[in-house]
Amino acid sequence: MTTARAHGEYKVQGGKLVVADLTVTDHRLTDVSVNGDFFLEPDEALADINAALTGLHEDTSAQEMTERIQAALPAGAVLFGFDARAVVTAVRRALGRATTWSDHAWEVVPATVRPTLENLALDEVLAREVGAGHRPPTLRFWDWDEPAVVIGSFQSVRNEVDPEGARRHGVQVVRRVSGGGAMFMEAGNCITYSLYLPQTLVDGMSFAESYPFLDAWVMQAFAELGVEAFYVPLNDIATPQGKIGGAAQKRFANGGMVHHVTMSYDIDAEKMTDVLRIGQEKISDKGIRSAKKRVDPLRRQTGMPRQDVIAALSRTFTDRYGATAGAVRDGELTAARKLIDEKFGTHEWIHRVP
Repeated sequence: MTTARAHGEYKVQGGKLVVADLTVTDHRLTDVSVNGDFFLEPDEALADINAALTGLHEDTSAQEMTERIQAALPAGAVLFGFDARAVVTAVRRALGRATTWSDHAWEVVPATVRPTLENLALDEVLAREVGAGHRPPTLRFWDWDEPAVVIGSFQSVRNEVDPEGARRHGVQVVRRVSGGGAMFMEAGNCITYSLYLPQTLVDGMSFAESYPFLDAWVMQAFAELGVEAFYVPLNDIATPQGKIGGAAQKRFANGGMVHHVTMSYDIDAEKMTDVLRIGQEKISDKGIRSAKKRVDPLRRQTGMPRQDVIAALSRTFTDRYGATAGAVRDGELTAARKLIDEKFGTHEWIHRVP
């Protein structure tokens, strides 16, 4: 018989700390003790949670663990400051199936001017490299010097882009791997970054929970700059003056993922609405009448040059997670350029949803 004691912790975003102490005996969970500074009624429900986890195989999926806990809770039980998924995350961290930021050695790749297609291809290449264990989790800032509209993976070209407006302004239309909405990008008008990470970092979280979790450092950076930033579900970043950006994700089968964010720095709203088809239905739940009022640029809100805002973001990430300087490797760049020829630069990919 083999036994091992394990300990895992998870701090719910905006909530409480959940701790899991347990023993693994012949690959099964025993002596399970869930604890923390959360609130739970009735008291007896804590024993129900522990009992639901006891005896489970250590390889039990996060979904099955969550369902077991939910089924074991008595009718009317109140979990305040945490939920079943938070318990599962703490348990899976104890088992080494889920990780924390501090479990990884992070790199930061500074902004380098690249063709938009190269930036898009690198998102897939670097995320897969992290999933394969060939590079450490990485934050990469984008830069570019050409106008482009980057549409989401599932958007229709004809529904999102006005072809006359795009031709008139010399705007290239491309498609990324992640879902979400279209991004209007000119040189210097946005701040864009990509996080490449193992999915273990968001293990047990819902997609909605993972977005603000992965961008908590951004909220800290803006707070230090005197900008009150917050998440608006599902994937918008905003301030009291309006939306400043949006996030998107793509998860790959090998366990890697990319979390991508674009924020408006000094966007030309007139040109943007000349190129993008932003209908009233798109903004119907935003409480506004015009898409031009939907995005409020960071230049006005911070009063800082774009490069200084990027430097502040990079500094906060580096300080918070102990990151070191990194770079795109030659082999990764070669793979990205090959992927442009085979995928991102092809008519079939760009117009896969006509």
